[in-house]
Amino acid sequence: MSLLAVENLRVTFTQDGHSVEAVRGISFAIEPGETVALVGESGSGKSVSALAGVGLLPDSATVDGSVTFEGRQMVGADEDDLRKIRGNDISFIFQEPMTSLNPLHTIEKQVTEALMLHQGLRGEKARARVLELLHKVGIREAESRLTAYPHQLSGGQRQRVMIALALANEPKLLVADEPTTALDVTIQAQILELLAGLKRAEGMAMLFITHDLNIVRRVADRVCVMEKGLIVEQGPTDRVFDAPEHPYTQKLLAAEPSGAPLPVPEGAQEILQTQDLRVWFPIHRGILRRTVGHVKAVNGADIALREGETLGIVGESGSGKTTLALAVMRLISSQGPITYMGQNIAGWRARQLRRLRREMQIVFQDPYGSLSPRMTIEEIIAEGLGVHGVPTGKAPRALVAEIMEEVGLDPATMHRYPHEFSGGQRQRIAIARAMILRPRLLVLDEPTSALDMTVQVQIVELLRTLQERHRLAYMFISHDLRVVRAMAHKVLVMKEGEIVEYGPAAQLFDAAQSEYTRALIAAAFDLRAIGRDDRAEAAEGGA
Repeated sequence: MSLLAVENLRVTFTQDGHSVEAVRGISFAIEPGETVALVGESGSGKSVSALAGVGLLPDSATVDGSVTFEGRQMVGADEDDLRKIRGNDISFIFQEPMTSLNPLHTIEKQVTEALMLHQGLRGEKARARVLELLHKVGIREAESRLTAYPHQLSGGQRQRVMIALALANEPKLLVADEPTTALDVTIQAQILELLAGLKRAEGMAMLFITHDLNIVRRVADRVCVMEKGLIVEQGPTDRVFDAPEHPYTQKLLAAEPSGAPLPVPEGAQEILQTQDLRVWFPIHRGILRRTVGHVKAVNGADIALREGETLGIVGESGSGKTTLALAVMRLISSQGPITYMGQNIAGWRARQLRRLRREMQIVFQDPYGSLSPRMTIEEIIAEGLGVHGVPTGKAPRALVAEIMEEVGLDPATMHRYPHEFSGGQRQRIAIARAMILRPRLLVLDEPTSALDMTVQVQIVELLRTLQERHRLAYMFISHDLRVVRAMAHKVLVMKEGEIVEYGPAAQLFDAAQSEYTRALIAAAFDLRAIGRDDRAEAAEGGA
């Protein structure tokens, strides 16, 4: 008997008389100790399928079909019965731990709450179990972290706490919904290794939901590919990857940023140069708030960037990537010369800098959070024109329509609001907002990390086209080294505020000098199957 069996599952959402069928009759099964991956683009129905069987969908959802867990029917089951299974036998790890963890409660309180609810543990027994779980998921100095709040932990530590919460009651099935999407490549590799090791040690099964096929190849025994609410292909991971049958699967597997940027134009003018750039934040202590030290967020950065050139900036969270870019744009204080178009702007005041703002623009990571939900697309894109002025003889609406066409958007949709667009379209809107001012330097802060692989490819191609057409200089910040390799002429590697390595992208990727750089590259490009090797070796031994 399968641990989880899904048969002809359908989920329909109804609101204001309109119905949308999000899941359209899917069937799959998970065996004890097996990892099954649900893959597909955003909106394909992956998360809805996982939530439907355990009664976690809103009242607007109608669920039909069969979902059985250890032979027990989950669809239409009593809420009390579902509550006993959720958190005990089936646990969830969600994509963004900052929104899943309570910001007002300590780590100890949140893990203890799960133990009290399902096992009745309290006091010293609960505390001992919390420490055991935190040690198990690899949190160092676990005792000192008990009183910490989520915002005091790094992204990787928060995700480890989420895993500890999920494992608190020793589940038989772990549902991991995009658990590594927002993490650095090295942290991502650590979390994947951790999940694989825990799965082996605990003997649990796992349903892994993701849009990243590189992860699927590393962790999954079998894979189900979803498109528009349907499973279009499923089978053993190696078979699906090596010989995909459905066109959509083939499209997903081919959707990886590839190629290299066009060569920098001959005689390209130098746009930017920094020398020994430093951003140190003072540490104050005591009643008098005396400075007792500094956090060296950026410590001695020497960079140069020409028109038509892309500088890729990589490193783990907290390494100083974004801080460096903000300092270059004079959005935070720094020490050391910043030469822009031959002028040292390090000491310029706000009034002097204002005329440069239109030439130095930024595109942020999150296309959901960086666009105002109360403004139309026309208002969002044209906002910079109101600040910096409209070119003589041009109408704002005509300029908006022109830039929308250039970034691949239909000008007829300019009256709509951000929520009416997909993630990829929203990122194009953010690019249009920056490009309408015709900048020379564009800072791209993780512009593809929140996007599906197919959309990533589209955005990379768009950025290449815009760079060639307008001879743009890019500072491209990312933890995704695949995208950096496809975009960057030069790469700067940062760790704890220091520049670890800096040089031509091809040279760095082929023969990295720093051990840290080699670790980043290995974490990004090593497709060794995590957690599947042991079973393969055991099978060979048995044969």
